[in-house]
Amino acid sequence: MRIVDAGSGAPVVIIPGIQGRWEWMSPAVERLAARCRVVTFSLADEPTCGGRFESSHGFDCYVEQVTEAMNSAGLAAATVVGVSYGGLIAAAFAARHAERVTGLVLVSAIPPQWTPDSRVRFFLRAPTLLSPLFVLGSLRLYREIAAATPGVLPGMRAAGRHGLNALTHMFSPARMARRVHALESVQLDRELEPLQVPTLVMTGEPALDRVVPVRLTEEYARIWPHAERFTIAHTGHLGLITRPDVFADTVAKFAGGHAQPSMEKKVG
Repeated sequence: MRIVDAGSGAPVVIIPGIQGRWEWMSPAVERLAARCRVVTFSLADEPTCGGRFESSHGFDCYVEQVTEAMNSAGLAAATVVGVSYGGLIAAAFAARHAERVTGLVLVSAIPPQWTPDSRVRFFLRAPTLLSPLFVLGSLRLYREIAAATPGVLPGMRAAGRHGLNALTHMFSPARMARRVHALESVQLDRELEPLQVPTLVMTGEPALDRVVPVRLTEEYARIWPHAERFTIAHTGHLGLITRPDVFADTVAKFAGGHAQPSMEKKVG
């Protein structure tokens, strides 16, 4: 499996969202790697990943991919960060491998009881055929990009950069649909409840997240009352790429506060 391993310091593993490509998070990865050791990857069924994926195992393949990435990087334990769909992967990994998780960060994450809304169900009817409409619908995210980048021209330039990055590392509508369907047989509520690792729930502002409503991500704070909360101001679902320095500072502080001296060692 191909992994990205950059920077030094407290180790942090970042799991991407449902589009599956780590490159979409590159602004956050770059900023965080200046503060921590960052390990990330594309989801296992992405051709660029080279990971092991068996469709019969579905969602569990993504969970076990985290183990493979940490082993490849020689990490005994790390702070595990999950973004959106990747947040549920991170939560499941922490519940099953708590000894390898020094801290858990859930960024605008879908909760365990998440079900597709009407918009998602519409695209699931014919994901490839409807992909042009999906791309066109992504223009709704401009509002939060503009909120994070004051000024009309700077906002347009920022939107152009993010759009170009997404187009350069194109998503697969069929694989995204498969990832949604993989959740139909996943029941994690009881599995997650006993978990006691340090947890940070991070979101954007409720009025700006047009993808995963903040109230859904906040369900993790109900499951784990010990969880800390942090809001990235002036942004919504894309906070880690529209305000990567705020994201990186917050995660680095959290990871450093829960790091263990012996986290980096060779793992067979």
